[in-house]
Amino acid sequence: MVGGLLPAGTTLPPAPYVLVVLLAAGGVVAALRRRRPRVTARRVLALAPWMALGSAAHVLYVVDALPARLAPLAGSPTVYLTVGSLAGAAWLAADAARPDRVAATVAGVGVVLLVPVVAVAFGTGLSPVGARWSLIALALTVPVAGAAWAGLLRLRPETAVTGSVGALAVFGHALDGVSTAVGTTQLGFGERTPVSRILLELGGIPPVPVLGEGWVFLLVKLAVATAVTWLFAAYVRETPAEGYLLLGFVAAMGLGPAAHNLLLFSVAA
Repeated sequence: MVGGLLPAGTTLPPAPYVLVVLLAAGGVVAALRRRRPRVTARRVLALAPWMALGSAAHVLYVVDALPARLAPLAGSPTVYLTVGSLAGAAWLAADAARPDRVAATVAGVGVVLLVPVVAVAFGTGLSPVGARWSLIALALTVPVAGAAWAGLLRLRPETAVTGSVGALAVFGHALDGVSTAVGTTQLGFGERTPVSRILLELGGIPPVPVLGEGWVFLLVKLAVATAVTWLFAAYVRETPAEGYLLLGFVAAMGLGPAAHNLLLFSVAA
């Protein structure tokens, strides 16, 4: 469920798909490097719907709800390059057409693409139990992430420079931690990533309500996310463009798997 080193289910599509995706990604990266659009916290934050889009597309792949010709593009890890290329292209187009509205345009296009993908996933069958636990996980995450972010700002005030992107990184990893704990404890889902599975299968851990023994996994996720966000503060201050982009990548590593968890629980639990 959560991203990491060689998770189960990692596959590569047929060679023609690999070639097309690599060429598309390479072309978008080259165009971005040539144009060098301005990078701000708002523009990186606008990529949040795209992070969820990749996860939603992969859920369709998991439940076999994609046309055969499109399915290889949504496997793991190909889906990251597929959606990343689309997001980069949208950013380039928005920057060329309306430089003053890039963030709104990129976020809007991401939402427009995300909604039908989620609708198709729900159309495969909704699990009331899974959907309820997904909502519980989301509701529980809000105060947990809020407390973690507030505590980080209190202990390390300099972290405030990361702004909304830093907050998104903490929230994304908090949601990943909570949803993974709920999925394994309440819904019987297995963890695909070896390192995460070790943390979730530690013996002798006293359980807590809702999260079970998974609270340890959540604690580790929060510790790593807050530490990385604090470490990136100096980078963001000195080189904002690169700092925000890399911190946005950190946020995606939490929010993407978390969105995947919530949608998968809702349709496959």
